[in-house]
Amino acid sequence: MDKYIMALDQGTTSSRTIIYDKKGNVISVAQKEFTQIFPHEGWVEHDPMEIWATQMGTAQEAILEAGLNYENIAAIGITNQRETTVVWDRETGEPIYNAIVWQCRRTADYAIKLKPHEEMIRAKTGLLADPYFSGTKLAWILDNVEGARERAEKGELLFGTIECWLIWKMTGGKVHVSDYSNACRTMLFDINKLRWDEELCELMNVPMCMLPTPVECSAHYGETIKDLFGGPIPITGSAGDQQAALFGETCFNKGDVKSTYGTGNFMLLNTGEEPVPSKNGLLTTIAWGLNGKVYYALEGSVFVCGAAIQWLRDEMGFFKDAKDSEDIALSVDNTAGVYVVPAFAGLGAPYWDPEARGSIFGITRGTRIEHIVRATLESLAYQNEDLFKAMEADIEDKINTLKVDGGAALNNMLMQFQADISDVKVVRYSSIESTSLGAAYLAGLAVGYYESLEDIIANREISKTYEPTISDGERQDKLAGWRRAVKATIALHE
Repeated sequence: MDKYIMALDQGTTSSRTIIYDKKGNVISVAQKEFTQIFPHEGWVEHDPMEIWATQMGTAQEAILEAGLNYENIAAIGITNQRETTVVWDRETGEPIYNAIVWQCRRTADYAIKLKPHEEMIRAKTGLLADPYFSGTKLAWILDNVEGARERAEKGELLFGTIECWLIWKMTGGKVHVSDYSNACRTMLFDINKLRWDEELCELMNVPMCMLPTPVECSAHYGETIKDLFGGPIPITGSAGDQQAALFGETCFNKGDVKSTYGTGNFMLLNTGEEPVPSKNGLLTTIAWGLNGKVYYALEGSVFVCGAAIQWLRDEMGFFKDAKDSEDIALSVDNTAGVYVVPAFAGLGAPYWDPEARGSIFGITRGTRIEHIVRATLESLAYQNEDLFKAMEADIEDKINTLKVDGGAALNNMLMQFQADISDVKVVRYSSIESTSLGAAYLAGLAVGYYESLEDIIANREISKTYEPTISDGERQDKLAGWRRAVKATIALHE
């Protein structure tokens, strides 16, 4: 009987399931969008039950579409939107509040109160005191949902990020675990000791009895209940979306770096088995736990990437299909001096300015839609370049190659501009599904579907590479304009 790996890719705007064969080829895929809830300005929520329903619906659809059954699935791997926070009843499995999404800024005041403790937080977690992470979101739920704190202290409530929630549901409430790559994004987890930290939990007033058991990213967590797929399937892989993409891009060696152009933009650099503290506004995070070893990464997070293209399409009405943005941008030779800073949800790394808002600079009477579209696309590369320079400063070395994935990585104009502005070779593989592939590979390793990392490396085929084509003088002129635009954006709210 042919065996396959099923990857559950639970993202910020949709739930997807992809079934892969051993070569990493897609056998079937199913996807369903779910509701984005915006109760107030800057607040973002999801319905955990809708996430569960759409994820299982796509899983069943993908199996059916491929003409398979549960016996054909060797294992399930999960990758997920990180930091998004769910609290549910231990007995009934009912969430007590909507999931608070990683983009949500409602806990900015909580994060400000933590600033005096930031040195301690950073030493233990590798993170900054920012509303981006799960700890402040969990504290908000406990403080604002009636009776939540009392119930949590009695052990009646459980906390989890999305992978934890899905594993708990798929195993019928038998397994409450969080893999290292997700646990380390909560601001409650000591990445050096690989355990929940009592001092951090006390600081954020979080009862430790709510927290899941931390586990490696490739291990046997449990099996699905029979009702889901007609029989049990082992759940053996889990990693947050960006760490899964790093793994899927085969960035297995120290110094390997990838950038994912998704809703946000996330660049990760493998730093090996030792965490590297950042002095340049990056995060130190766990890449994955595998075979008794833990690998670390430096991460730069930009909150708005593909979302800027969606804004041009949906709010501005500049085009009907996101793919059209490339042709429109290429219809002009340059931006005519226009710079767009897409800080719609504040500025992430390396600036960490939650109060910043999006800005457009350099508009003249001659500015056209094409210039704004091109400037918006270029802004994605500029944001990446900021991360790039911060990483090189932290490791005190030059990075020569950048591996790319995510939807916007298919935009040739953007990838060439990235190579130009960062003075780096950009490599795009034939499959840009690195995130779900990473989850599939982690799951496959745990059940012997893949015997070694070499088996995975052999699957990867380069689709296109981009080399720098502009002079250093032109590069520096463009970067100087970008830095002035960012500085002005920050100054607008000071």
